[in-house]
Amino acid sequence: MTTPPIQPEHPQGVSDKSKVVAGVLGILLGGIGAGRFYTGHIKLGVLQLVVSVCTFGAGALWGLIDGILILVNGGVDAQGRPLRD
Repeated sequence: MTTPPIQPEHPQGVSDKSKVVAGVLGILLGGIGAGRFYTGHIKLGVLQLVVSVCTFGAGALWGLIDGILILVNGGVDAQGRPLRD
């Protein structure tokens, strides 16, 4: 009986983007979607920007929470690769 080949956890490798940079950008500039733009999630970055403009800045809370979650849990770039430490 043969065993199937072991699949690596992340076959595409690790992103060249840093989770620390993405998290700090999310915390400091989350209202303009900077953390999401950095990781390549352009649509989410634009959405964060639009929400912040439409709510007169209150939408920046989304970016703050997003940045904290990226720092704590990590995240992925636009290609689905995990952000490096």
